[in-house]
Amino acid sequence: MKTLLIVHHTPSPSLRAMYEAVRAGAATDEIEGVEVVSRPALTASAPDVLEADGYLLGTPVNLGYLSGALKHFFDQIYYPSLDETSRRPYGAYLHGNSDAAGALRALDSITTGLRWRAVRPPLVVNGDPAKADLEACWELGATVAAELAPL
Repeated sequence: MKTLLIVHHTPSPSLRAMYEAVRAGAATDEIEGVEVVSRPALTASAPDVLEADGYLLGTPVNLGYLSGALKHFFDQIYYPSLDETSRRPYGAYLHGNSDAAGALRALDSITTGLRWRAVRPPLVVNGDPAKADLEACWELGATVAAELAPL
């Protein structure tokens, strides 16, 4: 059984809706052989990362950057998982009110340093998520989970 770790910081109703859609997609009955585990960014640890086979990351965009909680997560797991998690697949969803360029640059820099492999480009939603945004979140979750599923 493969493990997909969702690391999220969900302080708003918009992010909660996005997280729930991502999780529903990742846990869809159509994908077998993948266990979905969720951890808040402030409690996710290096052992969680080392035990997982792939990752979904969710964060608000605060002041044009990743949330402090997700940055804290990366600070805690970076060196313990650097050599052990290379080439593992990941996906990300971000929620903001305007520009997410700084957050995307930071996410790219960190995941490039970890040598993780993006399954899809990060999903960015500005403002209240529309039905199409939540469907895209579901698809993101399902896509990353399918990447881990045994053939």
